[in-house]
Amino acid sequence: MAAQDKEKDKDQDHEHGGGHDEVDGKLSNATVSFGNWKPTIAAPLDRFPPNDPNPRTRNGHQLIPHVAKIKAGGTVNFVIAGFHQPTVYAPGTQPAQINSSLIVPGSTPPGLIDDPNNRVYRGQDPRTVSQDRVEVVSFQSPGMYLVICAVRPHFVNDNMYGFVNVVAADDN
Repeated sequence: MAAQDKEKDKDQDHEHGGGHDEVDGKLSNATVSFGNWKPTIAAPLDRFPPNDPNPRTRNGHQLIPHVAKIKAGGTVNFVIAGFHQPTVYAPGTQPAQINSSLIVPGSTPPGLIDDPNNRVYRGQDPRTVSQDRVEVVSFQSPGMYLVICAVRPHFVNDNMYGFVNVVAADDN
């Protein structure tokens, strides 16, 4: 690409939100397992056909690690295993503040929590996408973000939540 074309491309408004500053080094990215499959020696797990590819009773409802730490501008890879919906709430929000009685219409059972108060990100509808997937979310501002699984019984009964601690970019 010619230098003038690069400059022209750089100056154009991009519909996808920009944010092309380099983010490197320590704390630029974290990975959070959002659910997990639970095979054991006594009870192996075979998801290959003709077996059930999504044996829900063999899925762990945890965020590992419970607290992930990144710097502002960094990203978290939510590696989703099973029927889960990652939802992120603004810094300072605590699990007790989530109104789990607000449900997406038509999503019961099991019910998908639809509390918009302080919500900054809601992942894809788990009823319509692959159960095993990755959603990568950037965090631009420092603070302790609450991350829940918005599948109501996972959050309410299994305490499926964790936090992303976003520190200032110079606090590595």
